[in-house]
Amino acid sequence: MAPPNNPVNSILNRLRSSSLDQCFDLCKGKFSVKGCPLLHDVPSNVSFRPFSLVCNETESDAPFPLVQRVKALSHKGGFLGFNTDEPSDSVLNSLGRFADRNFLSIFRFKTWWSTQWVGTSGSDLQMETQWVILDVPEIKSYVIIIPIIEGGFRSALRPGNDGHVMIFAESGSSHVKSCCFSSIAYVHVSENPFNLMKEAFSAIRVHLNTFKLLEEKSLPSMVDKFGWCTWDAFYLTVEPAGVWQGVKEFADAGVSLRFVIIDDGWQSINNDGDDPNEDAKNLVLGGEQMTARLHRFEECDKFRKYKGGSFLGSNALSFNPQKPRMLITKAIEIEHAVKARDKALQSGATDVSEFETKIKKLKQELDDMFEGEGSGLPNGNCESFDCKGDDFGLKAFTRDLRTEFKGLDDIWVWHALCGAWGGVRPGATHLDCKVVPCNVSPGLEGTMPDLAVDKIVEGGIGLVHPSQADDFFDSMHSHLSESGVTGVKVDVIHTLEYVSEEYGGRVNLAKAYYNGLSSSLSKNFKGTGIISSMQQCNDFFFLGTKQISMGRVGDDFWFQDPNGDPNGVFWLQGVHMIHCAYNSLWMGQIIQPDWDMFQSDHVCAKYHAGSRAICGGPVYLSDSLGCHNFDLIKKLVYPDGTIPKCQRFALPTRDCLFVNPLIDNKSLLKLWNFNKYGGVIGAFNCQGAGWDGKVRRIIGYPQCYKPVTGSVHITDIEWDQCMEAAAMGEAEEYVVYLDQAESLLLLTPKSNPIQVTIQSSSFEIFSFVPVKNLGPIAKFAPIGVTDMFNSGGTIQELDYNETGAAAARLKIKGSGNFLAYSNVAPKTCYLNGTEVAPEWSADGKLKLDLPWTEEANGISDVVFVF
Repeated sequence: MAPPNNPVNSILNRLRSSSLDQCFDLCKGKFSVKGCPLLHDVPSNVSFRPFSLVCNETESDAPFPLVQRVKALSHKGGFLGFNTDEPSDSVLNSLGRFADRNFLSIFRFKTWWSTQWVGTSGSDLQMETQWVILDVPEIKSYVIIIPIIEGGFRSALRPGNDGHVMIFAESGSSHVKSCCFSSIAYVHVSENPFNLMKEAFSAIRVHLNTFKLLEEKSLPSMVDKFGWCTWDAFYLTVEPAGVWQGVKEFADAGVSLRFVIIDDGWQSINNDGDDPNEDAKNLVLGGEQMTARLHRFEECDKFRKYKGGSFLGSNALSFNPQKPRMLITKAIEIEHAVKARDKALQSGATDVSEFETKIKKLKQELDDMFEGEGSGLPNGNCESFDCKGDDFGLKAFTRDLRTEFKGLDDIWVWHALCGAWGGVRPGATHLDCKVVPCNVSPGLEGTMPDLAVDKIVEGGIGLVHPSQADDFFDSMHSHLSESGVTGVKVDVIHTLEYVSEEYGGRVNLAKAYYNGLSSSLSKNFKGTGIISSMQQCNDFFFLGTKQISMGRVGDDFWFQDPNGDPNGVFWLQGVHMIHCAYNSLWMGQIIQPDWDMFQSDHVCAKYHAGSRAICGGPVYLSDSLGCHNFDLIKKLVYPDGTIPKCQRFALPTRDCLFVNPLIDNKSLLKLWNFNKYGGVIGAFNCQGAGWDGKVRRIIGYPQCYKPVTGSVHITDIEWDQCMEAAAMGEAEEYVVYLDQAESLLLLTPKSNPIQVTIQSSSFEIFSFVPVKNLGPIAKFAPIGVTDMFNSGGTIQELDYNETGAAAARLKIKGSGNFLAYSNVAPKTCYLNGTEVAPEWSADGKLKLDLPWTEEANGISDVVFVF
């Protein structure tokens, strides 16, 4: 038999393929695209096969139009594979080498989270690289290499010596071995980097048939709404009274919450040595619960004790809104004291009694605060009194919330994929469960040290047997659904890869759990009630997303620096945006990107708000009680709790793909998106912190934390990526509104780029609106309600009358300052059928003050006649 990359094999592949010429060729150790060498010194055990020889489209359940689209482009892609001499459960092999070629990649910097990385050589890649795009200017194209799933193996890329790209395939079980991989990585070429992502992941979807694209799925109702998550407000101290107080604060300020997420802290958990029927007591900070396990699927005593009507009417129970912050502050004191003791021990101290005495005293003070700062609900556990029936517990609480706060559509809760951080306590439920020790993949050795991983490894996972995954998820979700909960935020997803040794490997274990989760979502939460989180590894996307249609695309919003970095509270804010922006390139093909919560009173709150305004996903906060900036919130959210959302998810502009906007001292992060009647560019200065591969962590780069100058142009918007926007991209003239500068510019596609200097942790939003010629003289372009960050998103409908009296008819949602460009003053203006006098100035600014009318859902009818 000829070696895999023998020229005879290449010729046969060409003859067997479709009539279109294959774009890739592997011959004599050289992997080429359209005749241009891409990888050199490809080992002889590496093979390439065109898509058409590997994938049988008739076996896929993908919709027919999708299959046809993939088939028509099949000549642009194919699969890399390799053989080894001995079967193994983990195999490392070179795919060849490249140098002096710009690349963009995504790699896992923690078990749970991925981020962007750029370089010019295979040796510049990071461990656990999930895909890499190579810039091929010789043929004006881009090539992507995506390690995928094959059989029981999952793969990722790694750096090799001398520019080599290494592929690492692992099963996660010593019982699952292989030596032959024919399609362990997919490669694809396109002249457009955004088409590249869509085409490549479409092809993989048809090939694997284990997941669905975003275009095939429905979205949760919360995607275009405003909400609040309890995490940073309470951590583990969350309780009914605090949630009620939080929702009330928004309502009192005239902002309707449309969804609430009750985060970690509501479940019934305890530690292995605790009474198996009692909840762990007085938990505060994230980390304290990471070795605890579920001992029942219902809510913990804090929520079980809630009696219906407790916060309704004139006799409503009182709550001290300072309580959560007091508890958190005291818990932080304890954490610092423990760290000081541990540091002393590491330094060789033999007597730490003084530290122990302080820690004991602080813990007693915390316990006293819990006892003294009650919520007004009964003390003790539920076994000491009757708290059963519909008038108690989570069901009564959600009913009361909806009774009092009419706009609250969704109430979701958090849970870990395996139940709790430490899974389920063996013997505590009807399910077959045991504590499984954790084995961390060697691929994660090059990633960032992580407290969560350390704690999970320390305690192991109480794993429900995968054969009972359906029962497991339904046991949790059916109770929640019956209690008025409409969705779940599922977290800590990638613990599965730690515990797959006895269960057929990580691929088979994942399939069992994700299939069980999908079935439960369909049964209990209308199929869409989920946000996936801590899930940014390729096997989740390739195996777990048949049903899941929304997920996190960034690491957590860190409101303060835990490590004393020189950039202080600022240093991780730009990093968060980079995670979200670049992860959306691939995750957005499969799920709706969720940019996570932030806090409206944070020093960088406006910075985050600007990105959320154009991200195209839901907007939600994690404000502490009494800590809201409602002036800022109202620039993001309408009074009815809806948002002026962009039409799709935001992505980095083309000139941002092969640069590092965190630490290169010169690049802005620019995001593009569409509104219904215009395009938008957000320019953000994210410089100041980023990944350091030598120390394996994200660190501060204070020398980069300074103003950055860049340029913005009409062509930065990828108009052809949206069918409805394509015509807007062909306009002869545009008005550009700069949100922060509050200025208007009139430009054409041939105009010079707009030069802009953005301060550190700052931004500018550019709205591009095509100018319409109305009649022989008038030119008109609507900007929208400029009180909102995404002004263009406020325009609901736009219609031009070009026969008879030239006119522009608009439906606009929002109150305040409506702005349009007009080169002449309109003859007449009507607002909701009544003639009014707008303000027009010679610089083309046409202004009108809009009311908020509840009966019309805040929508005003406006007509300008010229």
